[in-house]
Amino acid sequence: MYSLIIVDDEIKIREGLVNLFPWEQNGYQVTGQFANGLQALEYIKSHNVDVVLTDIRMPVMSGIDLSRHLASDYPDLPFVFLTGYQDFSYMHTAILNHASDYLLKPIKYEDLYTCFERIRQILDERHHVDTQVHGGTSSYYGKIISEICSYLQENYQNATLEEAASRVNLSPNYLSKIFKEKAHVGFSEYLNELRMKKAAELLCDISYKHYEIAYRIGYDNPKNFSRAFKQYYKISPREFRDKYLH
Repeated sequence: MYSLIIVDDEIKIREGLVNLFPWEQNGYQVTGQFANGLQALEYIKSHNVDVVLTDIRMPVMSGIDLSRHLASDYPDLPFVFLTGYQDFSYMHTAILNHASDYLLKPIKYEDLYTCFERIRQILDERHHVDTQVHGGTSSYYGKIISEICSYLQENYQNATLEEAASRVNLSPNYLSKIFKEKAHVGFSEYLNELRMKKAAELLCDISYKHYEIAYRIGYDNPKNFSRAFKQYYKISPREFRDKYLH
């Protein structure tokens, strides 16, 4: 069971999130509720917290300021932003602070489930790899996944399954199979996530045209990039930039 804290200055939203979603059935226990980022940060300093779900606009310390502290002092702690369209201008900072995800208000059950299912899988894999590294015969696979993830993070523009496989002396088909089994996410899906997050970061810089961003993250066809971006973020690159600028 992973420890989750919820941070929002509106008590109805906090209690609604706690009571209306089956956290325990999905692998989480809500261990704290806080009205601002400072309260949450003080709690994190003295308690084991696995995930943070936080609003952006709050008194005393905003979710953005909290995310800066987390990115600096707890870089491996996943956090998810709750945001309304009116808060979209803050998403540049959220992206730079390596937010794990964001959820648009009003929150849809399926979006909440998908988001935290993905984070749970990441946490499961971290635990699995840690166990392997500290003494299991399967640590071989943990090292492979770590090496492939590093390769993708550094070469997301032109990474391929074939090149990745050659780096660890495996066949592409076998690497694809064990990556899915061990990382709980497909090779292509993980690569796409890296590209989309980089694209969102570049869209916040108006000096880049849309087609330039497409090429920079590995798309030869800007239309394919726009289609993939909209599928991932539920809005087009142009809409994303417009909301950031306004």
